[in-house]
Amino acid sequence: MFLCEKWQDYEVLDTGDGEKLERWGDKILRRPDPQTIWPKHDPALWTRAQATYHRSERGGGTWEFRETLPEKWKIRYGELTFWVRPTGFKHTGLFPEQAANWDWMAERIRRSGRRNVRVLNLFGYTGGATLACAAAGAHVTHVDAAKGMVLWAKENRELSGLPEERFRFIVEDALRFVQRELRRGNRYDGILMDPPSYGRGPSGEVWKLEDAFFQLVDTCAQALSEQPVFFLVNGYTTGFQASVLGNLIDRCVTARRGGHTTAEELCLPVTAGGVLPCGCSGRWQHD
Repeated sequence: MFLCEKWQDYEVLDTGDGEKLERWGDKILRRPDPQTIWPKHDPALWTRAQATYHRSERGGGTWEFRETLPEKWKIRYGELTFWVRPTGFKHTGLFPEQAANWDWMAERIRRSGRRNVRVLNLFGYTGGATLACAAAGAHVTHVDAAKGMVLWAKENRELSGLPEERFRFIVEDALRFVQRELRRGNRYDGILMDPPSYGRGPSGEVWKLEDAFFQLVDTCAQALSEQPVFFLVNGYTTGFQASVLGNLIDRCVTARRGGHTTAEELCLPVTAGGVLPCGCSGRWQHD
């Protein structure tokens, strides 16, 4: 498994009964997680939660606050700083397990010994991976269909003090953007993607992962440069095993470029015991 163990400002305190208890800086949140089907390790610990997210049977949900929390607050991962805020869709603006991939991509960029590595981050959300790659010295094109997420990513860039010239932020449908880049002859040394199971583009385009995943990966593989550094695919959709990502990358990237692929479950350690499964990732590198 790819296990993320370097956080100091984030911690999974306990899991169980379909929930997870997390520390975000000095704030403790309680959120649903359908994979935690075991009993809680320490039920008394859960009384420390300052806010709890309750799902609605009609979709979405609401936060219940036991204490008044700020609208947003800062947390750090190494040299990076992010805004965290509870949203109406349960999320907080950050997926902490992805830090394992941030570290891997940053290492690939630094080990390349190149000063002009170009990275494309599709479905870039609030910019965790974008910032990590830029901090390692890359120029990053960040693409997301949601304007609000792109604005949030720009705020995180400013918080982290990274130079603006290392970034290009685009509000666009991911597949349409890559197809346009291919026509323009633009290529990237590193490509990563974190596609949702379902979504809509900025012009109302419907995205269904099972219908578009292979086309997306195959199109992105064609947008790699002649000397690619990495290719990364994340998957959260239930039923998509790590081997699915590995097979996609092997068919689309390894078959064309050689190198090798590693696909594993992505997990976070739980302080009370065990690990929290958080989807899976497929990683390709040229050597």
